[in-house]
Amino acid sequence: MQRLTKSLRSLPFPAGKILRTPLVVRREYSSEIPDPVELSFDSYTGENPETSPPLLTYHGLFGSKQNWRGISKALVRKVSRKVYAIDVRNHGESPHSSVHNSKAMSEDLRLFMEQRSHPNAACMGHSMGGRSMMYFARKYPELVERLIVVDISPISVPRSTGEMTEIFDAMVSLDLSPSMSMSEGRKIAREKLLKATEDETVDFIMLNLRKNPDTGAFSWACNAHVLREFLTRFDKYQSNLEELPPYTGPTTFICGTRSPYMRREQWPQIQKMFPNSEIHWLDAGHLVHFEKPQEFLTIVSEFLNRND
Repeated sequence: MQRLTKSLRSLPFPAGKILRTPLVVRREYSSEIPDPVELSFDSYTGENPETSPPLLTYHGLFGSKQNWRGISKALVRKVSRKVYAIDVRNHGESPHSSVHNSKAMSEDLRLFMEQRSHPNAACMGHSMGGRSMMYFARKYPELVERLIVVDISPISVPRSTGEMTEIFDAMVSLDLSPSMSMSEGRKIAREKLLKATEDETVDFIMLNLRKNPDTGAFSWACNAHVLREFLTRFDKYQSNLEELPPYTGPTTFICGTRSPYMRREQWPQIQKMFPNSEIHWLDAGHLVHFEKPQEFLTIVSEFLNRND
């Protein structure tokens, strides 16, 4: 993960209508595929009639549906679509699961659409969420009207699993007394994480720290134990993707020029996987949608409004 911005405050866009849904239980499916979980989400609607398929968004590692709140509120004023900001499994308010990979997250999305009777949807994902959306588009192309991938390559990632393991080790070994206040717990957790990674990444991870109001117990919103276990399998993503055919639907990549998550020399290879694709470069780091929100919104809204 690249250096992340210190402040992830809400973007100053006019609010659309928002409907919050409670966490719901998981359903068992055939053992031939990972068991889907029912995902927590926020939905956004604007004043425009919804004449196009909805937009489904997936966030990145350590993130949540809140990462897409400002963008979602702004988008529904520009496009004729409902927007769903979704917590992926093992993150936010969605269920924790013993499995965490793009295949499982794709099945969650398939179930999400099935339950809402959406025959297809536009799909947008950042980082880990972008990889899941790329897998979903190639596994279920009939369900994906168009695809937006934000600052991630299907070929490689820059951060070593060793460095990420240190971060997760710090998270899972954190032992805070329930008698501590939230501010005291945050101070100790932050100091421990700073031994594993830089300030900006720590600030982002700290958004996951929770304190139970009844018991006082501290916990992480993301499932740090399982995410750590599946770290070594992230590198197998490309080999898993190669077994699927190219996705030929309209696709756009939006990447940061100062981010190492997409390398320009990989683009010809990526176009073989997504032959109907284009790429946009913004002067930003990994969090393109936070650092350049207006430019990002223009690219996304124009892409969603196109008649391809």
